[in-house]
Amino acid sequence: MQQKFPRCLAVTCGIFHGTVVSLMSKEIEQQSPRLSDASKWQAALISNRRRWFLVILLFVASTINYLDRATLSVALPQISGELLLAPAAKGLLLSAFFWSYALMQLPMGWIADRFDLRWLYAGLFALWSMACGLTGLAGGLAMMIFLRILLGVGESIYLPGSVRFVSMTFPPEERGFPSGLFDCGTRAGLAIGAPLVAWLVSRYGWRNMFFIVGFTALVWIAPWLAVFPRGFSRGMHTESKAAPAVQSLKRLTFNRNLVGACLGFFTFGYYGYLLVTWLPDYLVEVRHMTILKAGMLSSLPYLVWTLAEPTGGWLADRLVHFGWTQTRARKTVIAIGFSTGLLMIPAAFVSGLTACMFLLGGASMAGLAGANQLVVFQSCAPPDEVGRWMGMGNFIGNLGGVLSPLVTGLLISSTGSYAPGFVLASIILLAGIFAYGLIVGEMKPPMKPV
Repeated sequence: MQQKFPRCLAVTCGIFHGTVVSLMSKEIEQQSPRLSDASKWQAALISNRRRWFLVILLFVASTINYLDRATLSVALPQISGELLLAPAAKGLLLSAFFWSYALMQLPMGWIADRFDLRWLYAGLFALWSMACGLTGLAGGLAMMIFLRILLGVGESIYLPGSVRFVSMTFPPEERGFPSGLFDCGTRAGLAIGAPLVAWLVSRYGWRNMFFIVGFTALVWIAPWLAVFPRGFSRGMHTESKAAPAVQSLKRLTFNRNLVGACLGFFTFGYYGYLLVTWLPDYLVEVRHMTILKAGMLSSLPYLVWTLAEPTGGWLADRLVHFGWTQTRARKTVIAIGFSTGLLMIPAAFVSGLTACMFLLGGASMAGLAGANQLVVFQSCAPPDEVGRWMGMGNFIGNLGGVLSPLVTGLLISSTGSYAPGFVLASIILLAGIFAYGLIVGEMKPPMKPV
């Protein structure tokens, strides 16, 4: 018997007040060092303390971002039981988010390059939180698909906007750790979200779970608007009038570094989103767990990924500090991370649960590559096109997010086993090593046309 929706959620609204006041009272005590591609107006507007606080807020936003995505995956067994969804229909529902999320990456990259991130990020954050909360009112498959599409529109700001912020406030040799820090929130959201959502579903039901997770997240907007400098984004757009749009499009379309990075990001997206979308359902259907236990155990691989991503960024930063080139350091750590994905193959075939979870944890060391892939885009893009390059890369990467749940669902329907889907994802990820190793060249912006 499900309990009633709790009434005490509003108390969280003041949680950030003291921190924000303390931060704002100690402004501009240390300017950001060595901002190689940031202009003087930026150094005057944002201090070292403030830029790191904003990176932490971006980490929190990415945690909420993926927690919202995890809601459907964890609650899927209960939802599918109520709505009578077959495996193919479940795959369709799981992929719906990626339709809009992927398609919005191209325009969102351009928008992030040109408009004020302070209000842009806040508005789209509100949109995705409302879409998540309103999912609790969905009465059928069509409405759930619509709200997942709306969720994808809102969340599309996450990577182009975050990468743009880091590229404007950190020099290239220091971008690995802040990139890994904000992006590791994606797996932190899954690590926290899987057991939290499972507990909420078990205690309050899947509808009330969506209400709680979606609407309480709106609290994040207050510290973001308080800390983000007013007018910071006015100077972001530095594109010369002499560089027409056609030349910009050619750079985006035909640059070999962009092509290689996008292909590598596709393989990473396909692999990562299999874990995001199908792992809880796999533990329930194959390992015969309750939703609560599946949520708890599925958080372990996500936690490994959370720790691996900033570690990989920090490791490559240190290699650069010790004399390695940016290109060698980033590509090496990416290759190591991608190679660990092969551990997903034996995880699909071992009979023991302990061995399976251990192997899945090892397979999640693929997170070592995450931050360094973002730095590839930041370092190879022209300074005024970072958002567009990341938008293009995330668009291609999320085509993997569209295909992964669909293809896996079809493989489960046709073979009756999850193993072929796991094997295919590992092989696809391994191919990404060749994309970065053979297609991506030296990590530097392309020469501008004369």
